[in-house]
Amino acid sequence: MNKRVFVTHQMPGERIHELSAHCDVNVWMGPGLLSATALREELEGCQGLICLLTDKVSAELVAAMPELEFVSSMSVGIDHIDCEALSARKIPLGHTPGVLVETTADTAFALMLAASRRVIEADHFIRQGNWTPENAWAPDFFTGKEVSGATLGIVGLGAIGQAMARRAAGFGMEVLAWNRSPRDVAGVESVALDELLARSDFVSVHVALAGETRKLLDAEKIGMMKSGAVLVNTARGGIVDEEALADALRAGDLYAAGIDVFESEPVQAENPLLSLPNVVVAPHIGSATMTTRARMADLAVDNALAALAGERMPHCFNPAVYL
Repeated sequence: MNKRVFVTHQMPGERIHELSAHCDVNVWMGPGLLSATALREELEGCQGLICLLTDKVSAELVAAMPELEFVSSMSVGIDHIDCEALSARKIPLGHTPGVLVETTADTAFALMLAASRRVIEADHFIRQGNWTPENAWAPDFFTGKEVSGATLGIVGLGAIGQAMARRAAGFGMEVLAWNRSPRDVAGVESVALDELLARSDFVSVHVALAGETRKLLDAEKIGMMKSGAVLVNTARGGIVDEEALADALRAGDLYAAGIDVFESEPVQAENPLLSLPNVVVAPHIGSATMTTRARMADLAVDNALAALAGERMPHCFNPAVYL
């Protein structure tokens, strides 16, 4: 009897079409996001799950699925999944590292430029019919913050953080970095987090969300940031205290922010960041190019195919399950 695999969303890429040759596949066709109730119902009796970062795989869900043998997530981060619950049952968890490095760094740099040069404000200004002969130009007309030659502080010097540093070099920026475990990268000065915050004109967040990084940039740390600095977050929303960030922006302590990720997604309309004109927001699109998303989907399927064949996943987040 074929094993059953549930896929929580239609996926791009080529490898997904090969999956049905190795198992019975059920793909959620939508519309919208899969609810927790629907996920539980659809996963009943399945041996495999291919999911997205919007699908919460809790310890309770894992416990309710005695036949579950593997989970493969089309994501790098796995904070939506209870990895401990899976590991306790020797269930391998696949993820998709590496393929979104350059794409996410592009997004972070785009948000930094858009926030510092007030691109969204300027766009709205024109579309609302405000660019008239009477309101056409002045010495301070839409002046923004200089990026070239400024100091960039990178919080988390992994692959994406290093890609951000390479982009900053092209803009002649001084690059500082803080990492939980020290890393020596050419052209990057490693400093303590407090020093980075105090010296940086721009701060870009690239750490994974974990117990020790949740609310890493809280009210105290945000208060240490250089006056007039810009904060960019393309990592995970839970790393930055959104209320504290909104307070600092509203008070003028920080110049602007570029935010691609939120603690609660989809973001709630009452989130204080959404009411501020000096915040550029995006709906978690850091990896959103057609090429990158297809490669992520292919990796997620590769992990699933390996598990179905009784082999080690090529990109397993919890490899100790194979010991």
